[in-house]
Amino acid sequence: MKYRNLFFALLFLGTPNVVFGACSIANLTRCLDSVCAINIGANPAARCQYCGDASAGEPAKSSAMKSISAGASAKYTISDKELKKAPKDPGERYVWATRQCLDKLKDCSSDDVSDNYDSLIEQSCKAAGISADFANLAQKANEGKSKNSCSREITSCLINEKRCNADYSKCESDADFDKYYAECSVLSTGCESFSKEIRSTLIANRDNAVKNADEILNTIVTAYQTSRENKLKNIQDGCKDSAAKKKCISMVCNNNMRHKCELGFEYEETLAGMLCKFYDTACDRLK
Repeated sequence: MKYRNLFFALLFLGTPNVVFGACSIANLTRCLDSVCAINIGANPAARCQYCGDASAGEPAKSSAMKSISAGASAKYTISDKELKKAPKDPGERYVWATRQCLDKLKDCSSDDVSDNYDSLIEQSCKAAGISADFANLAQKANEGKSKNSCSREITSCLINEKRCNADYSKCESDADFDKYYAECSVLSTGCESFSKEIRSTLIANRDNAVKNADEILNTIVTAYQTSRENKLKNIQDGCKDSAAKKKCISMVCNNNMRHKCELGFEYEETLAGMLCKFYDTACDRLK
């Protein structure tokens, strides 16, 4: 067994009320999305804003907002009525969503949530680096070459993946930004009178996107590191005085032995000890 898998095995067998079943990641994701991915089709940053990091800003309010739970089976989603109880703070909302969904999907665990959904939140947090200014501009359609129409046209050209990209990752340097901005300005004919002002706005958007990307990724990295350290500490604590092994033996006796390893049936406890012997090997490797 690989070292990492050994950690998870220890945690799994050391956790009470474990249900031995296969977790449906698709249903788990569908459930979490019903809390954390409202209006995800129009707002790629939704998972980050609802269940990721408060610095990503509040989700945009719209009459066209659609919940994942709308029209879906209530078996694996949180209803709109239940969502009214969900916390507003992203961290608290993520914990709340996890509890609700684990109640619905008994075969899943908190590790299934962190192993499969954290990466989706991370991707959404990268999308959150895109300035909300562009989203506001894109909602307004004005006829002719107005300032707003020029802003939409130049911005759309600039954040194309062949130029700056949506997160401005290819334009972190002023030289790259100026090169692509000049190209987009030429393509957007009739916008000369607005060019200077639009450039200032997009420079600010670029700076904000780069800053947010760094801050959000640092937060995610710190959270992962803390989680790993806590898991390792729990495993090490379980090795002290063979506490984890004793707990395993007790669980096997109570759940799997006919006579519960009671007096006169010591052979059952011996058998339970053999089944839990892997804890000795695991703890030896941690020394």
